[in-house]
Amino acid sequence: APGSRTSRRVRHSSTFARVPHPEKRMQASMVHALGHVAFAASPRAGAKAVTGKARALATPTLSVRARASANARCVSVKAAAPVAIGSSFARNAALNAVVAKQTELRSHASRTVVKCDASADSASASSGNPLESFFAKNPQLETVCYFGLWYWLNIQFNIINKQIYNYFPFPWFVSAVHLAVGLLIMTFFWTTRLVKYEKPDKEFLKAVTLPSFLHAFGHCLTNVSFAAVAVSLTHTIKTLEPVFSAAGSFLVNGTVYAFPVYLALLPIIGGVALASATELSFSWLGFSTAMASNVAFSARAIFSKKLMSRMSPLNLYNFVTIVSLLFCIPFVVAFEGSTLAAGIQKAIEIKGQKEFTIALLKVGAFYHLYNQVAYQALGKVEPVTHAVGNVGKRIFVIGFTILAFGNKISAQTAIGSGIAVVGAGLYGWLKAKYADQTKTLKRD
Repeated sequence: APGSRTSRRVRHSSTFARVPHPEKRMQASMVHALGHVAFAASPRAGAKAVTGKARALATPTLSVRARASANARCVSVKAAAPVAIGSSFARNAALNAVVAKQTELRSHASRTVVKCDASADSASASSGNPLESFFAKNPQLETVCYFGLWYWLNIQFNIINKQIYNYFPFPWFVSAVHLAVGLLIMTFFWTTRLVKYEKPDKEFLKAVTLPSFLHAFGHCLTNVSFAAVAVSLTHTIKTLEPVFSAAGSFLVNGTVYAFPVYLALLPIIGGVALASATELSFSWLGFSTAMASNVAFSARAIFSKKLMSRMSPLNLYNFVTIVSLLFCIPFVVAFEGSTLAAGIQKAIEIKGQKEFTIALLKVGAFYHLYNQVAYQALGKVEPVTHAVGNVGKRIFVIGFTILAFGNKISAQTAIGSGIAVVGAGLYGWLKAKYADQTKTLKRD
């Protein structure tokens, strides 16, 4: 019959079925539960209250006053609920069943929301930069691209840098120019928002001071070595960087690798010694400054890795560049201040002001960009792996600089360089093979 209790329950069920969204279904199930309680307390009042609430759910365009009225009726029904529950065990069991159904719907709604969020994230990624979306799906390929670009930029930098030193032997000043041009590039990236600016806090600025000093010191020493000896010899000496990275990781982080990994360092050391012994351009100034730069750069990689959790690699390198430039200026004044003006004038006479200026800007741009890419690569791998990748870069640099400048090398130097490079590759392979045996000592 239209006015019977069965008819009312049918209307409640149909209202429940008309609510498609999980959250709305959950609310409708509450209405259905209140229906059982309401009929126990007062069939007429309960039907009126619940029907009004159901209409409020099923009709989003109801007025605020109508919704408030429906809510008020349901509140009055809730007040009578204890009496109804106490009067009938059967109705109480029915209520429990509906509440269980409500809990199930709540869980379904939660899972639906999570799935929707995941779909939204996926859609956002696919609707963004296609290259970023591709690299997000292929992170290993992204790392390979970073390393390849890093190698190419570094080769360009080394060739132009050595060409400058052939007529302008002022490595401390040129080192400062590298960083100053980098400052211009990063300012352009920040102002055009190609790179999102991240504001550093005081704690970050304190923590970045040491990596910045190590970067400035290592960079200047490397350029002194470039100016003093052949580029190929400097890079051969710098294949020893994994040795210092392994030692630094132990001293700073307490990292201990498997014994075969340390044995692989011996060919690197022996190869560098063999190559240096017969190098025609060898000088103790070039050798010692290259060795000291190994120490500085290995330490920089270790401490920079710790800071990457607080800032993106690009912004970290940008701030390292700014602080490093401040450290470089005193070195320029101390070592080259008295003869710098005369050296610049002589370089302008040889190359012309325009060509000399363009050469400095080019070498500075290549330097900043290759280091920026190197920091991106460092963010993908461990410091020692980064050092081994650095060794691979030196293979290309040594080969291309020999071809570019026509440097003559002895057979012993070539063999020694080859042994050092192979030893670095063996070191990286053994480190990966015995990664599960790597330990970190706890420090008191």
